[in-house]
Amino acid sequence: MKGTGTTIQELRTMEDFDAVSLLYADIWGTEPRNSPLSAELMRALSHAGNYVAGAYEGDRLVGASVAFFGQPVGTTLHSHITGAVMGRGVGLALKLHQRQWAMDRRLRRITWTYDPLIRRNAYFNLVKLGARPEEYLTSFYGPMDDVINGGDESDRVVAAWDLTAPAPPETRELPPDAAHGLRNAGGHPETVTTDAATVLVDLPDDIETLRRTDPGAAQAWRLAARQTLGGLLAEGARVVGFHERRRYVVQRPGPRA
Repeated sequence: MKGTGTTIQELRTMEDFDAVSLLYADIWGTEPRNSPLSAELMRALSHAGNYVAGAYEGDRLVGASVAFFGQPVGTTLHSHITGAVMGRGVGLALKLHQRQWAMDRRLRRITWTYDPLIRRNAYFNLVKLGARPEEYLTSFYGPMDDVINGGDESDRVVAAWDLTAPAPPETRELPPDAAHGLRNAGGHPETVTTDAATVLVDLPDDIETLRRTDPGAAQAWRLAARQTLGGLLAEGARVVGFHERRRYVVQRPGPRA
């Protein structure tokens, strides 16, 4: 598959898997021996019929994605890790290739986890792709001491991408009753008690930089998002949009008859 100057192809050889493992180590800022995913595991996943694909600009590997079949069996692909150089549309090209691969196998959805505090990832997942967070997972991988995560607790949300549905529109106007449950107050998190049906959950401007420059503030954001977004999802609320590239729009469940 070609798009935005990028060629996507499934990978089959140990040479390819070694290259992906080194690319992941470079993206995540780890030593090669501590890459987020080993070549040997990619080899096993590919041999078992799962998804391992690389993105190339010419002969240069610029991104890769690894996914495996998930639950419910026969309907879902779980995308474990996708990494790409930034600013070239490589990530989107990989996800579209992965989508077509899944649809060719009659799968109906793709799931993955992501850090809910990273604004660009939230925008990409919710707006560009149309995925929706379904579950909040506390410290899912334990502390992760790489350049991206900076030793922070690895809270994640599970995003689900319905391959059978059209992408929902970007949230441009908010309901008049929308109220903040978590507000960005001058760079610091401020939780607000509200019983509004539509709750807004702000994100920090740049959590990755904040982890390096003010770890205490980064931890405060983590705990505030866990309490607010995690609490809402646990009570059955749905994330219905992402407003102005900086806040989740969350709809509480309606009254039951």
